[in-house]
Amino acid sequence: MQLDVRLPIGFLFGFLGFVLAVYGLFSDPDIYRVLLGINVNLGWGTAMLTFGLAMIFFGWKNRRAV
Repeated sequence: MQLDVRLPIGFLFGFLGFVLAVYGLFSDPDIYRVLLGINVNLGWGTAMLTFGLAMIFFGWKNRRAV
């Protein structure tokens, strides 16, 4: 039995990244004044969403090959 954790981790990171990116898009820009105007939530949300989608892609690619 093979245990492939890429799909659950991909869905987890994809969901959390999506939520964080949406929050970063619609949040008040004044809260980022302390961070020199850098929208950290949008940046890390996009990074987490990209990582999650990559994990889902490679998990499904491996599942089809087996």
